[in-house]
Amino acid sequence: MKGPNFRTLDLNLLRVFDQVMAERNLTRAARNLSMTQPAVSNALNRLRDALGDRLVTRSGYGVEPTPRALALWPAVADALRQLESSIVPGDFTPAQATNSFTLAMADATAAVMAPGLVEILEREAPGVSVRVLPLTTRDPRRLLDEGTVDLAVGFFPAVLADLTAQAQGGAIAAFEHERLYDGVYVCVMRKGHRLAKGALTLDRFCDARHMLVSFSGRPFGFIDEALASRGRKRRVVLTVNQFFTAGRVVETSDLLTVLPRHFISVTGRADQLAFRDLPFDVPPVHVDSLWHRRQSQRPDHAWLRMAVATAARKGFGQSAL
Repeated sequence: MKGPNFRTLDLNLLRVFDQVMAERNLTRAARNLSMTQPAVSNALNRLRDALGDRLVTRSGYGVEPTPRALALWPAVADALRQLESSIVPGDFTPAQATNSFTLAMADATAAVMAPGLVEILEREAPGVSVRVLPLTTRDPRRLLDEGTVDLAVGFFPAVLADLTAQAQGGAIAAFEHERLYDGVYVCVMRKGHRLAKGALTLDRFCDARHMLVSFSGRPFGFIDEALASRGRKRRVVLTVNQFFTAGRVVETSDLLTVLPRHFISVTGRADQLAFRDLPFDVPPVHVDSLWHRRQSQRPDHAWLRMAVATAARKGFGQSAL
């Protein structure tokens, strides 16, 4: 079969393809392009004919991309963004901006970073607003891909490993990241707990009853993975999805939990809690900001990333990178 002829390809079709991929919905893509939905459908059909691939299929209220479309989109999106920035240089003046950004992060992260972020908004961008949504997954790529959030902040080891593998394989990754700080996790309990004194051994840790903070609700986390690598396990009797909830529960029970050390001081209940170093080594907890590659050339998004990194340095002090 003869391949597509790039010289005769209508490049406007790539703009339509880019918006359809970004929105996963023909109606929203048409709105963004100031086109009618039939016009978008027609353009998509022409591109399908040119490329010899269906590109997207109907799925619920939107569309689902084919493997060929997923492989093609990063290169198309990058080329369009570079062309746009060359022809129409972006301009973002924080003091005059009225943008609204959406971030996803855990409550422990937001509790420390939000004050610094508000300070930046008040000083540099009083017309800008920020919404912080709870981080409910260790893989927020779908949220970023769909545009539900502009930036995710958290511990994403599997995502970063996947992005590294893609880069080593020569692929253009659809997501980018920046290291913000390294988190240190400790074992937390109420002040009068029997394990608050004496050596916290691995046996005593495993024999206790535990509460796990799990964004997804899965009763197995990185602490359990570290224990499993040693042939050990703990008894998780309660799973919650917020660090603040965990702090409150351990304060009034005999359960142990594992929390970021920086979080204890912002609970307002530090005088009621005790914490101990974990009796085993765990992999470093690197906290990154993660965003979709198509956002990289936008000056407003660059400012957002800078503001978040600055707030992280202010909130986490020497632990921020």
